[in-house]
Formats: sequence, C-alpha cells, structure tokens
Amino acid sequence: MQVKTLLKLSVAAAVATIAMKTAAWWITDSVGLLSDAMESFVNLASALFAIAMVTVAERPADEDHPFGHTKAEYFSSGFEGLLIAGAAVAIIWAAAQRLADPRPLQALGWGLGLALASSLLNGLLAWRMLIASREHRSIALEADARHLFTDVWTSAGVVAGLLLVPLTGWLWLDPLLAIGVALNILREGGGLALRSIEGLMDSAVEPQVRDQIDRTLAQFAHPAIRFDHIVTRRAGQRRFVDVHMHMPSTWTLGRAAALRTSVEQALMAEVPGLRASIQLLPLDVEAHFADQKDPL
Repeated sequence: MQVKTLLKLSVAAAVATIAMKTAAWWITDSVGLLSDAMESFVNLASALFAIAMVTVAERPADEDHPFGHTKAEYFSSGFEGLLIAGAAVAIIWAAAQRLADPRPLQALGWGLGLALASSLLNGLLAWRMLIASREHRSIALEADARHLFTDVWTSAGVVAGLLLVPLTGWLWLDPLLAIGVALNILREGGGLALRSIEGLMDSAVEPQVRDQIDRTLAQFAHPAIRFDHIVTRRAGQRRFVDVHMHMPSTWTLGRAAALRTSVEQALMAEVPGLRASIQLLPLDVEAHFADQKDPL
C-alpha cells in the first residue's frame, strides 16, 4: 500500500476517533478522556500536513533542487512534534483546572467502550503504517504511525486508570491521568522534533544500510582496486553515497568507467532509492579533506 493511501486512511481514522472520543468525554465528563480526544485532533492535523509534505517530496529533481525534494518529509515530523507539544500544554491546563475542582464521572461504561473501540482502530492502522514506513523508508509515515501507537497506549492508560475511580472514589485520579497523558505525548513530540532536526542535518545512512554498502563494495575487492572516503547521507526516502575508487594508472579510461558503472549498479540494486557517486583515482593518488592548513 502506498504512503499517501495510508496517510489518507490515517485522516479518516482520526475523524472517526475524534467523534468517538469526544462522545466519550461528553458522556462521562472525564478530563482524562478529553485529553485523549484532543490528541486525536493532533492526529488529524498531522496526517493532513504529512500528506502535503509527501506530495512535495514526490516531486522530481529540478534546476533549483538537483537532489530532489525528499527532505520535505522531515518538516512533517517536526510539525507533528510541535503540535503534540501544544496539545500537551492544553491538556495540562485543563487537567489543572479539574484537579482544583474534582467532579464525579458519569456513564463511565459507555465512555470507556467508545475509547477502547477508537484505540483498537488506531492500533491496527498504526501497525500497518509502521510496516509500510520501513518498506518505503518514509519518516512522515513512521512519525504518524508512532504517534498513533502513543495514542493507543495513552488511551489504554486512561481507561485503566478511570476504572479505578469508581472503585476507590478518588476523583483526583481523573485529572492526574490527564497530566500523565500530556507528559507522555510531550516526550513523544520531543523525540519527533529531534529526529526531524537530525534528518535536516544530513545524517549518515542507517547502520544496516551502511552494512549493505560495505558488503557490495567487498564483492569487487581486488589487489588492484581499493575503495576509501566512503561518505553517506540520507534525505527522506533517498540515500546517497560518495566513494573514491582507486585502480592502476595504466588502465584505460574506458575500462575504469566500465568497472565504476558495475559498482554503481550493484550498489543501487542492493539499496533501493540509493544514489551512488564514484570518483575514479589512480592507486598512487590520495584525496585529502579537512586539511588542517585549510582556512575553512
């Protein structure tokens, strides 16, 4: 299933869960369930923004963006992190008001039933989205999936806690649970924002991808051929690798270029979405980077 299709399903699920969780809050007057409903509004806004950013990321490279637009996905996860933080602040404010003035809960059975049904819907969708995010290497899809999983766990915590309210008579437990939900989603939002920043700073490819690159280059190992200065970076769904390939200076340019083509094709076949750039150098020539004498 395609990334945009799953994100559209996320929008539909967010609308459905907003309706169910808002109804649960309205029936019970539980600020804990209100906090759960507010997080679903964040899910909706995040999914809509993710669709917009994935659409931008799919644009082909152009004169102004020769490496493509794939980094647009990082804005999606960063935006989602900010939305989560805003929702957490609002939840804490509402919970603090209720903590100062506790109220008894109403029709708890119906409210908890609706909350559980919405959590089941989110859990199934999040599981499918997380699998697809690994297949497509989509950080926007992964961010949305992990946020939905957070929603599932926080909902489960709220439901479990609210079941204790009629048993113990502790009305303050409801707003306390809401504050716990807020702190949890605030942690999740911070993690998403940090991942977005890391992606925009040209991080190296994942360790497993680097292993794939090293194994592929090892297939071409030969006393007359040497690879060094292997530099990688990732941008959304795309991966990039720059390599220096040393070979005998007596080789013809045609022979060297043919080998380079074979190596590039092998790398890109091993790692989907990889763009490989290989510079040819004679064995007795070394390239130097970040020389201490370089004023830059």
